[in-house]
Amino acid sequence: MLHFFRIAPALVGAGLSLGLATTAAAQSQDLTPKYSNDFLNIGVGGRALGMGNVQVSLVGDATAGYWNPAGLLNQKAKYDAVLMHSELFSGIVKNDYAAFSMPLDEQSAIGASIIRVGVDNIADTRALVNEYGQVSYDRVTYFSVADYALLLSYARKIGAVEGLKLAGNGKIIYRNVGKFANAWGFGIDAGVQYDKGGWRLGLMARDITTTFNAWSINSDEFKGTANGEDPIPANSTEITLPRFILGVGRTVKLPAQLTALAAVDLEITTDGQRNTLVSSSAVSIDPKAGLELGYRDLIFLRGGVSNIQKVDASKSFDGKGGWRPQPSLGVGVAFSGLRLDLALSRLAIEKVGDQGSTNSVIVSLGYGFK
Repeated sequence: MLHFFRIAPALVGAGLSLGLATTAAAQSQDLTPKYSNDFLNIGVGGRALGMGNVQVSLVGDATAGYWNPAGLLNQKAKYDAVLMHSELFSGIVKNDYAAFSMPLDEQSAIGASIIRVGVDNIADTRALVNEYGQVSYDRVTYFSVADYALLLSYARKIGAVEGLKLAGNGKIIYRNVGKFANAWGFGIDAGVQYDKGGWRLGLMARDITTTFNAWSINSDEFKGTANGEDPIPANSTEITLPRFILGVGRTVKLPAQLTALAAVDLEITTDGQRNTLVSSSAVSIDPKAGLELGYRDLIFLRGGVSNIQKVDASKSFDGKGGWRPQPSLGVGVAFSGLRLDLALSRLAIEKVGDQGSTNSVIVSLGYGFK
C-alpha cells in the first residue's frame, strides 16, 4: 500500500490546484454558469446508476469512457460494447447511450462513447391563430431539444508503478434547440486509477481545461415574438468549470461464493456554493456511496445513495425539512460475456406535489467478446 498513500495526496492536490486556479480565472470574467452541460452528469449504465453513480474507482468495461477512461484497461474481454436507454420524468426526457472499447496492446486501450439526452415533439404554437383570428391546428409545428456528446478515450498503464493507469478523453458536444439555436463545445477529461490488492483508488477530472460552448442563435425565428421582458437572444459563449471525483473501493470475499464490493465517491465542484453536504464559495463536495453483492460473478444486487441535499421545510411539499439522500437500487446478470443491468433511481429527493412517482427505470445491455 506504500504507493497508494504516496500517489493519492499528489493526485488530489494537483487536481484541486488546477481546478481552483481555473475557477478563479473564470469567475474574474463572470462566465460561471452553474449546471452548464449538466446532461453529462446524469450517469450511464445500469450498474453505475444502481450503485448511486459510484464508479470512478471501480469501472472496468466500455462505460469507463464516461466514468473514468483509465478503467478501460480493466476490461476482461478483448472487445466490449454497452447500450443503454432510459426515460426520465414519465418518459418526457429520453436518455440514450452507446459505447465501445478495445485494447491497442498490453499497455493501452481506446474507447468511444455517444450520449444523447433530449425532449422530442415539442409543439410550437406561435402560429396557432391565423391572420383572421381563427385557431388552425395544422399550423402547429414540432421540434426537439437535444444534447449530444462524443467522447474519445485513450488509456495507458504506467510501467514504473504497478497498478497505476492514466487516461484522457477528448470531448465534442453539440446542443440543439430546434431551429432556434445550437451550440458546439469542446473539452478534455483526465482520469487515474490505482489498484493494490483488493483496494481501488480513482480520480476523474472532468472539463479539466474548462469546456467551452459557443451558441449560435437564429434571430429570425424570434422576430415578432420578442418583447421587453423576453428580448431576442444573442450569440454567446458559456463555459463548464472543472469537476473532480475521487473514489475509493474495496472488494471482500464472503462465504458461499459471495462477494461484497463497497465504494465511496467524493464529487467536488468548482463553480461556487451548491446545496451539498459540504458547501463553500470555493468548492462544494457531494459524497456518494454504493454497495454491490455478487454470487459467483453471475448475479448481482446493488444499492446506493447520492445527491444529499438539505430541504427547507417551508418550501417542501410535505412540510418537512432536513437532509435527504437520493437512493437507488439495481440488479444485474452476467453470463457468457453478456451483461444485463437494471436500475431504479429516484430523480428527486422528494415527491413533487401530486405528480406521482419520480422514479426512473434504467436498462443497459453490455457484451464482451473476443
